Amino acid sequence: MAARTMARFRRELTEHTTWCTRDHRCGVAEHRSADLIADSIGGRAVITRVRAGDTEYAEIRARIPLHSSETGARWQVALTLRLMRELLAAVAIRRGVLRDRAERPAIERRAA
Repeated sequence: MAARTMARFRRELTEHTTWCTRDHRCGVAEHRSADLIADSIGGRAVITRVRAGDTEYAEIRARIPLHSSETGARWQVALTLRLMRELLAAVAIRRGVLRDRAERPAIERRAA
């Protein structure tokens, strides 16, 4: 009888952060905060801070009640997508937006 072998994956463990829950929400290579919940606004939005490897991000989930008519529901979905696109554009960090303090010459400038 031939021996069967299985591939084994190895992942580097990441240290817990000061904000992660340190429970079942944290995986081998991912750490999650407790959910921040906003409800009583007609729907529910949940934001979770996540670190995967050396990258941190905010995970956003939303539950929005849709209109009973197809036209109304389509309008709501389209509006939600447009507003989410605007939100992402407003909060996304772009290259060069956040700089080191050494690169801020206006702070050292004196008033004339």
